[in-house]
Amino acid sequence: MVEYIAELPARLRGAARAEAPKISQPLQGVAERAGLGAVRGVNLLLMGFAYLAVGLVLRGATLGFPVIHIDEQFYLLVGDRMLHGAVPFVDIWDRKPVGLFLLYAAIRLLGGDGILQYQLVALACVAGTSLVIYRMAREIASPMGAFWAGVAYQLFLSAFFCFGGQAPVFYNLLMALAGLGMMGVWTAKTDRRLFVHGLAIMAVVGVSLQIKYTVVFEGLAFGLMLMFRARALGWSHRRVMAAATGWAGVALLPTLAAWGVYIAMGHGLAFAQANFLSIFGRHEDLDGSLFRLFKETLALLPVWAAILWAPRKMPPLRFAARPAQGFLRIWAGVAVAGFLIFGTWYDHYVAPLLVPLMALAAPALGRARPFRWYTHFMLGIGMIAAAVVTIYNTRHHGTSEEVEVAADMIRNAAATPTGQGCVYINEGDPILYHMANACFVTRYIFPNHLNGMVDVNALGVDAGQEVRNILAKRPQVVVMTVEPSSLPVNWHTRNMMFQHLKRDYQIVGLAHVGWRDLLIYRLNNRP
Repeated sequence: MVEYIAELPARLRGAARAEAPKISQPLQGVAERAGLGAVRGVNLLLMGFAYLAVGLVLRGATLGFPVIHIDEQFYLLVGDRMLHGAVPFVDIWDRKPVGLFLLYAAIRLLGGDGILQYQLVALACVAGTSLVIYRMAREIASPMGAFWAGVAYQLFLSAFFCFGGQAPVFYNLLMALAGLGMMGVWTAKTDRRLFVHGLAIMAVVGVSLQIKYTVVFEGLAFGLMLMFRARALGWSHRRVMAAATGWAGVALLPTLAAWGVYIAMGHGLAFAQANFLSIFGRHEDLDGSLFRLFKETLALLPVWAAILWAPRKMPPLRFAARPAQGFLRIWAGVAVAGFLIFGTWYDHYVAPLLVPLMALAAPALGRARPFRWYTHFMLGIGMIAAAVVTIYNTRHHGTSEEVEVAADMIRNAAATPTGQGCVYINEGDPILYHMANACFVTRYIFPNHLNGMVDVNALGVDAGQEVRNILAKRPQVVVMTVEPSSLPVNWHTRNMMFQHLKRDYQIVGLAHVGWRDLLIYRLNNRP
């Protein structure tokens, strides 16, 4: 069945050619082109459904699971609170672009509690990205190779902890579309509509920047490639610079517009501190980062084999495919360099690399013997890694029932004769705020910001003083864990928490959620 779907384009093109009228008649020639366009559209539609089916197989078991990753829990929480008037960077602090939170706020409008909804939107984006990878890969690979490249993208996306709604799941689709447009520009033989196409490409990059700033490296590369292509097609230096100004302006427009809105609200400095300055205060343990990098490099061995080893053993690509391959190589190189520059190398940071890498690996996939082992190696490792990561992390983080029990305990403990009191989760899952519908006592509601050392110098405030401010507000409920949940631990704030909890609070519950035991404290009622 898979082979039939992947070979469908060639079958349909062959049928169209057999039934096409003589091209000596202009109107019939137009009809033939329209027929071939319809064939391609049907093919892409079928591919889209096939990739949706792959996504459902990989993600179906985790749909509705509330604690896939702490990041996406937080994104959903912020998106929900934005609909109730909260302003990111002012009422809730983080360094992610406001566009990511707007995306989750839009998803909340789909109804429900938002958990299943964001995961379904993520599934659609993953399938769409696979489809764009297929389209790019068809420029350099067979239908089967291109199809398997899209499947491998989904497998390795799950393997690198993106089987939920991490930011790359969404912006990879946008960057893949920008890359497809850039491939068209890079391989075009004329400069027809180059400026307009460049505007469209950089506009998509600009929107992507407002989901995650790390796409800046790929965006810069696309801009420089547009300039290079314009110069190669005979544009003057002055014309190239004028066009580049327009392209850069379009890419920066969403970020500048967001900043302008915050300036108009009187929060321009808060926006700048969170979005542009805080990253320089972030500190990661080098040993942990290097171990993650080693692990990720090892997991990508099938990709390196398909990209670096296979071309030496296989017949060279046809001459017409080489410009597209050259573009993908440049894109992949820039994506890898951007990944390495940050130095933190969390698993989900690999996700943006997968788009160009999988398209570039496509020529080695879907081949007959003696090259079939590349496909088996890629898909086999991908399936094993995706299964292990998904199963381990869902069990590690706890069941939906465990999270619901913890949320009920928090909600009950927060109840007072005059209404619901506020909650502070120093250690635990941000989704508990959402599920318990709890109010905040601080804008630093992402637990790791105050309970760990990674961001202690990035917050714009003293972490110890912020914890003292929180405790002075006497939240009705405080949530801690028996064992520290963030490494390296901020022992200063943790010890401060327990000193105050021992004096002013009582334990009212112990909730087991995955590997963690949550201590639920309620404020003593004595004056």
